[in-house]
Amino acid sequence: MTSPSPQGRSFTVRGVAAGLGVGTIICAANMYFGLQTGWVSIMSMPSSLMGFAVFKLLKPYLRFPFSPVENVLVQSVAGGMAIMPLGCGFVGVIPAMNYLLGPDEQGPLSLSMWQLIIWSLGLCYFGVVFAVPLRHQVIIRERLRFPSGFSTAVLIRVLHSRGQKSSPQELDAATKGGFASLAAKDDDPALVEDISPSAEEEEPEAPKDLDWAYNMRLLLLSFLVSGIFTICNYFLPILRDLPVFGTIAASTWLWTLNPSLAYVGQGIIMGTETTLHMTLGAIIGWGVLSPLAKMKGWAPGPVDDWEKGSKGWIVWVSLAIMLVDAVVSLAYIALRPVFTTHAVPALAVLQRRFRQSRIAALFGTPHQYSPIPSQEQQEDEEQEDDDQAFPAEEEDGGQDDAPTDQQVNNRIVFWGLLASILICVLSTQIVFGHLVPLYAIVIAVLMALVLSIMGVRALGETDLNPVSGISKLAQLFFALIIPQSNKSSVLINLVAGAIGALQAGDLMQDLKTGHLLGAAPKAQFWGQIIGATFGAVFSAFAYRIYTAVYEIPGKLFQVPTAYVWIFTARLVTGQGLPYMAKEWAIGAGVLFAMTTLARTLSVGRPWRSWIPGGIAVAVGMYNVPSFTLARAIGGIVSWYWLSVRKQSTTPLIIIASGFILGEGFLSIVNLWLQALKVPHY
Repeated sequence: MTSPSPQGRSFTVRGVAAGLGVGTIICAANMYFGLQTGWVSIMSMPSSLMGFAVFKLLKPYLRFPFSPVENVLVQSVAGGMAIMPLGCGFVGVIPAMNYLLGPDEQGPLSLSMWQLIIWSLGLCYFGVVFAVPLRHQVIIRERLRFPSGFSTAVLIRVLHSRGQKSSPQELDAATKGGFASLAAKDDDPALVEDISPSAEEEEPEAPKDLDWAYNMRLLLLSFLVSGIFTICNYFLPILRDLPVFGTIAASTWLWTLNPSLAYVGQGIIMGTETTLHMTLGAIIGWGVLSPLAKMKGWAPGPVDDWEKGSKGWIVWVSLAIMLVDAVVSLAYIALRPVFTTHAVPALAVLQRRFRQSRIAALFGTPHQYSPIPSQEQQEDEEQEDDDQAFPAEEEDGGQDDAPTDQQVNNRIVFWGLLASILICVLSTQIVFGHLVPLYAIVIAVLMALVLSIMGVRALGETDLNPVSGISKLAQLFFALIIPQSNKSSVLINLVAGAIGALQAGDLMQDLKTGHLLGAAPKAQFWGQIIGATFGAVFSAFAYRIYTAVYEIPGKLFQVPTAYVWIFTARLVTGQGLPYMAKEWAIGAGVLFAMTTLARTLSVGRPWRSWIPGGIAVAVGMYNVPSFTLARAIGGIVSWYWLSVRKQSTTPLIIIASGFILGEGFLSIVNLWLQALKVPHY
């Protein structure tokens, strides 16, 4: 069954242009933060808000209204561009090849600008095209929630309805995943519709947290504050590493604080639970294991030495935690349908009634609804959405989707997927053909299809994309098929692990947003293709500029994920581990296999947040404490705002986004200052 299309044009040139502009800002920020700590975000909600603000300011010059579905296009183009620093490997694999491969590993490998562009263009389309058939399965049939996509859809709905709240019936329909269930009705006002003064006076004032102008002022103010602080950091480098625990702890054990507003903003978005688990990882790694390895002589070099110091030693423990977390989580997602298939008929009615009662309790009356669900609400909703893993039932209205003429043609999907695979294989062969055998590239592509399915499902159910763990699984698999005697085995492992459609998961969040708002999947598909193309080329240029101006790896850009990639490749290809690293890695792996299983089985339980999350702990271990402590501050701010003050999430997310974008974008100024050799103080 299909639903009628909402009003508005789903694909416009102006929407694509706005999306590319917004995407450029986010892509630049992702390259900056990715090289520092490996953190990359698609930032869908800020994209929607910035797109709305652009067209609101241009209101007198618009020929036709800027509608919610066009806002979805802006977000889709921006998202396709923003994810490319991660999808093309510029924050992990490429630095590992360029700087960390040893002479006996066919390195260091120097890639020209044209090789970087060819490589990135070869990878960028794979996930975009593969997201189309996955969309029908996970969004239409299984109706997975994709919490960030749902929240973004609600935000766009609020923006374009001038602060009018959605009714409980609309929210109920949206939670069930119906097509256009959050689309504006025919009688809703358009963005550029002329409204008489009397009508404006009669309209009740929207709450501050739903007022687009108020939110935009928050975004711009936080953007400017963070940007100014970023420029100050250039002239006063001491601000990047404050010795808050004393000079000895700072100089010897690397315990400093980077009071970056961007990392505080990241902590706000990550939430209290994740940031505190990361802090636990920092305490275990840098407060316990690092001094222990140093004093016992297991890592005799300086602490900040990746090769002989405890900084590199604790990465092996972190790596073991990431691997077992990925294996346990993905195994649960893959095997759960096998054990639940026979229970579907008996439980379907009870689950639906339970979900409906929980929805009513969650959303309450219209004036109680918060447009962006809090972390606690999302965890409750994940539990109630367990039944969405089953096929939709007839009384739910069938498997409704966009009108046939708005969907991506099956022929385009087939030939597009085939073409993207061939482009991926060809580009990899052009760049690495003299070092990587063709059969390894083909197997990597086919394996990427399988792993990306698990990644998309994990994101749809938990809102977490296990990119790191899945990549490590790919590296582990290729260690089994590539002879360890091959001199290029480490390089082959890196290339094979980098090939993937993992960005399909993040792009699926945008497709979920478009589905709820009634946007044409065809328009989103082409928008993401355009965004991915520009993002791939822009990321290659941005990477080349950063590596030309800054020392990488260096004090500012430590590229920790590049070390994780190279250490994994060396581990699975049979190279030895540092002394005692094997024993501690196995112990940590066993421990966190149990904690990951416990967290997986206790979704929705009040004690779940007290069980450490493997990925969060691992990230806290391989990043230096200065970044983790700043994120912990953001997590505490989030807890105070949401749990103590009981305030809406929306303004907090807006401020956090402004912090991130401000530092990410204004870091370009620092880039020029560094290139011009302007002195520091």
